[in-house]
Amino acid sequence: MKIRSDILRVYREVHSWVGICAGLLLFVAFFAGAISMFEQPLQNLTSPQLDMPPPVPLSKTPDLLEKVFSAYPQARQTYTILLAPDRSLPGRVAWPVHPPHGHDAGPMFVATLAPDGALVVRQQAITPVAHFIDMLHQELGIPLPHAISRPFMGIIALLYGMALISGVLLFLPTLARNLFAFRFREGPRKLWLDLHNLLGFFSLPFHIVMALTSVVFAFHDPIFAVQSRVFATPHASQHLPTHTRPHPITADQHPDAPLLTPTELVTSLGTQTPGFVPTTLAYSQGHGGMMLRVSGQDSRYSMRGPTAGFATVDPRSGKILSADYLPGHQKTGFAILTVFFALHFGSFGGNAIRWGYVVLGLAGAGMFYTGNRLWIDARRRREKAAGLPHDSLPTSILARLTPGWTAGCISGTGVILLAGLLKPDLMTETVVTSAYYGVFLGCIAVFLFKPQRPRSTPQSTSQMS
Repeated sequence: MKIRSDILRVYREVHSWVGICAGLLLFVAFFAGAISMFEQPLQNLTSPQLDMPPPVPLSKTPDLLEKVFSAYPQARQTYTILLAPDRSLPGRVAWPVHPPHGHDAGPMFVATLAPDGALVVRQQAITPVAHFIDMLHQELGIPLPHAISRPFMGIIALLYGMALISGVLLFLPTLARNLFAFRFREGPRKLWLDLHNLLGFFSLPFHIVMALTSVVFAFHDPIFAVQSRVFATPHASQHLPTHTRPHPITADQHPDAPLLTPTELVTSLGTQTPGFVPTTLAYSQGHGGMMLRVSGQDSRYSMRGPTAGFATVDPRSGKILSADYLPGHQKTGFAILTVFFALHFGSFGGNAIRWGYVVLGLAGAGMFYTGNRLWIDARRRREKAAGLPHDSLPTSILARLTPGWTAGCISGTGVILLAGLLKPDLMTETVVTSAYYGVFLGCIAVFLFKPQRPRSTPQSTSQMS
């Protein structure tokens, strides 16, 4: 394929400058996003180990709830029955220590019964390490308020899309010749270029998906508003993410009827939704009565959330009230929208897909790093040809910022993960934030203030000889 040289020159300028503007931010997004593919296992590993008896059998949950409500009446307002307890929440029942606020996970009470039937309650501080890394991914590593960082992320995603298009058009004329080229003997610049092209070309579909879905997430509020009007059932709003959901509305037909036991609910769901495996039963008291939101998984279908699909269920009859976000039971409009979310989260196909996304995410981070290195090398060649003894200020700043930024991101993430594994009790939100940004900024400072070596010019080389 042949493209006129003047057109290629325009594409090269667009690709270079757009990549430089967004590259370092996207490095953080892809590196942290790759780690966040296993956010829940990381949260379990970095959570304190609670000393408490094993969870009671599901059939004994009503007895446990009776004792919990007697000792902690506030738990009636919002509580969760854990069908698959883990290290972070090892009991059968959990409820927030403080009233829920926004989408941040606060400390939780976790309850079970001792062998003699006595109530055992422990307070678990949900370690914020895994969530912090996910927020780095969402906010591109910039500690700005969410209302600012989200649209900013959307703008970066649009620039990212422009860089993808211009990069493909630049690579097409030399596709057959350079696709598998690795020029080890022609200097680091050629090697960086070959690696950049290889990473970009073979992960192009993945990058297109990430760019499109990131724009959707950045401007999700108006998108959710349109979706609710066009597709939603009367109870669909109960399935929106917690931080976008209005006050829940329940459809209890018989408010005085007793709630079904967890065992009865699981049996009812198994009959209505074969293949769906519920993991939590989240109860909350709304203006119209008790509401139940069931989270779970179905490996045959893509899921709306990173790790789960959702259903609103009548807690008194077991009838599903809304299946808008229930895998395999969605209407066409919601199913199409779910595909966008699932493609971004990798919430389909099980762990094989998740590990594939980890590899693609790390490869994407490498692509952005090599792109910056190519720009720096090109600028240095031009400046050297012009006889400059040192890098110009913009070239020098970017040449120092690129390794400092990437080393800071990798080191800061490694430090908080290691600290979370070794000292989970100490990892508060303030400690995690301070530790990461302290290491991050420290690495940048080391590279920024490192003495610069003078460049040897053709003239000085001839004088020395």
